[in-house]
Amino acid sequence: MKLQAAVEGEKHEIEIRHDGGRLFARVDDRNYELEASEPEPNVFLFKHEGKIFEVFVSPQKNTNEPYAARIGSAELEITLTDPKRLRGPAAEADAVGGKAEIRTAMPGKVVRILVAKGEEVQKGDSVLVVEAMKMQNEMKSPKDGIVTAIRVSEGDTVGAGDILMVVE
Repeated sequence: MKLQAAVEGEKHEIEIRHDGGRLFARVDDRNYELEASEPEPNVFLFKHEGKIFEVFVSPQKNTNEPYAARIGSAELEITLTDPKRLRGPAAEADAVGGKAEIRTAMPGKVVRILVAKGEEVQKGDSVLVVEAMKMQNEMKSPKDGIVTAIRVSEGDTVGAGDILMVVE
């Protein structure tokens, strides 16, 4: 998974991948091999080169807000952006007219489906929740329209790029 992060206004390119119980991260040009765990909600432990780092991440009230993270005594404001989710004007125009396919960016599990087939939704309405990497991600409708297809059920495991729902 590739992300862009702004930490206290400084931009970084991040790439994260899992291999078994290991987490491999690249931040800009630096590579890290970590062991990661979430012993309780919003508390993460990272073990790197024999040192353990505890990170507390404040829950977001709104998906547009930055995360507040505390690592030791340092408090940071972090904004994460998934470049795959950035929508250009052409993609926006497509979503306004025809159908919009709601896809997952990474493998996960469908936790909740919040709408029914045939239901009317507005752009930005939450339509389903997918859990990936122990985080629940609300998927939102990219346009006003009617839910014409729901291709998953609660509890289903989904792959990156799978079409979960269609809004026309």
